[in-house]
Amino acid sequence: MSSPIYIQIHNVIKRKIEDHEWKIGDRIPSERELAAHFDVSRMTLRQAVQTLVDEGILEQHVGSGTFVANSKVQEKMSGVTSFTDIMVAQGKQPSSKTISYHLMDPSLSEMEKLKLTSSDRVLRMERIRYGDGVPICFEIATVPEDIVDGLSKSDVTSSLYRALEEKKDLVPRKAHQTVSAMLASERIANYLDIKKGDSILQLRQITYLQNGKPFEYVRTQYVGKRFEFYLEK
Repeated sequence: MSSPIYIQIHNVIKRKIEDHEWKIGDRIPSERELAAHFDVSRMTLRQAVQTLVDEGILEQHVGSGTFVANSKVQEKMSGVTSFTDIMVAQGKQPSSKTISYHLMDPSLSEMEKLKLTSSDRVLRMERIRYGDGVPICFEIATVPEDIVDGLSKSDVTSSLYRALEEKKDLVPRKAHQTVSAMLASERIANYLDIKKGDSILQLRQITYLQNGKPFEYVRTQYVGKRFEFYLEK
């Protein structure tokens, strides 16, 4: 049995993109033009385009048209992987800009998540994280003071996981993650070079060492159109 017409159209459009006939950022022909080209109804054509949008291959801008989407950075929600490793694995150059970096008393939520007491101290840092110079996310990370003791600021802000493994023989082993959708505030929009109210993905993560001790509590806001999570069972 042959595929439905809209799937056949989907495949033709996808092939044009894979063959670089239509490149990233290109505006594809209008719905009317494509419907005429494939000799189908606009409803059928719309179904094909929407499938490509759902797959992240195309993106629609209200009032502007439909464009070939930029490839998104992906993170598999399984195990523990550092931002640096994710970027490198996808052929992107990771970098960060530190907004703040302070030792302080933990908040109540930080005490709860990291199993701390009011006498403990934490390092809290805010960073913008980039892939090939493009802002991917804004991150607030909290780590107990004893975990980063002996590490330089450069160690911590460039790749905390790598520094822990290489200099303290501490291995991140697992993480509990919660993802939710939200809209960018004015502050976050400025950091991430997007518009206030744009969609972002918020990840809350508690990361544990091989001995089961929680050592990191992170709140990260990702640009929705530049990043996606996927599950592997």
